[in-house]
Amino acid sequence: MAELNSAVDTPLVLGMMRLHEHKSLHDPAALAGWINRRVEQGLHWFDHADIYGDGRCETLFGAALAQSAELKSRVRLISKADIIKVPRDGSPWNVTHYDSSPDYLEASVNGSLNRLGVERLDMFLLHRPDPLMDIGPTARVLERLLQSGKVAQIGVSNFNPPQWRLLQQALGSRLSCNQLELSLRMNAPLFNGTSEAMQHDGLKMLAWAPLAGGRLEEEGLGVLLHELAEKAGCGPAGLAIAWLRRIPGAPIPVVGSLNEARIADALAGCRYEMQRPDWFALLEMARGERVP
Repeated sequence: MAELNSAVDTPLVLGMMRLHEHKSLHDPAALAGWINRRVEQGLHWFDHADIYGDGRCETLFGAALAQSAELKSRVRLISKADIIKVPRDGSPWNVTHYDSSPDYLEASVNGSLNRLGVERLDMFLLHRPDPLMDIGPTARVLERLLQSGKVAQIGVSNFNPPQWRLLQQALGSRLSCNQLELSLRMNAPLFNGTSEAMQHDGLKMLAWAPLAGGRLEEEGLGVLLHELAEKAGCGPAGLAIAWLRRIPGAPIPVVGSLNEARIADALAGCRYEMQRPDWFALLEMARGERVP
């Protein structure tokens, strides 16, 4: 069973949230070529969710994988579920809400498998903590999905320690990871105990929005990143990735850009070992206050 590993074999996970916006990749052969180039770079893990493009991203990706059985065998697929966005809300309220009920999760996994054209997800995550989650039934359906072979590993996304620990105590299997927002611009998990709790509990950290959603190079932080880039052998994106991977537990960045040059820069950052003073200088600039 393939496992997420922050060493050389899993430097990055590639996020597919905006795949449906890139018309140049809507052709199955073109997307298959793009995926193959990423695999040749050593990037095998691709992050999906049932709500990305309202299922369109998984459909596009599945059509590309159908072009080549060999390519399909080399990729590793993550998907997530439990968020129901407004367009899919059948109630009179038009409200985004969460559904962690067994029927919904099982249907979501089956939908992802059908759209991707595969028999198993390498990782399935609960996308958001659901305040109405009935822990026992949710845990049981996750176990059934594992036992059926439809899912190889399970994890969570955007959970805090009490939330994932409550779920973990109801499970017979181990939660593998927690995917949460972490970047130079959003560094709260390093100071509120979340990072330490994940290390203690043995959860791999997947960091979404590691490039801060386009805000990475704004203001003084951008100036410092460009200054440090001259000696690092990578650009600002690569430095942001190197900063993340310096954190204990070596978080795995989930890079949402589909730009090949930006992915190459991020990959170069995985090979750069950032020194402590540089790490703290970037943190200080990002937070806008001196390290005490």
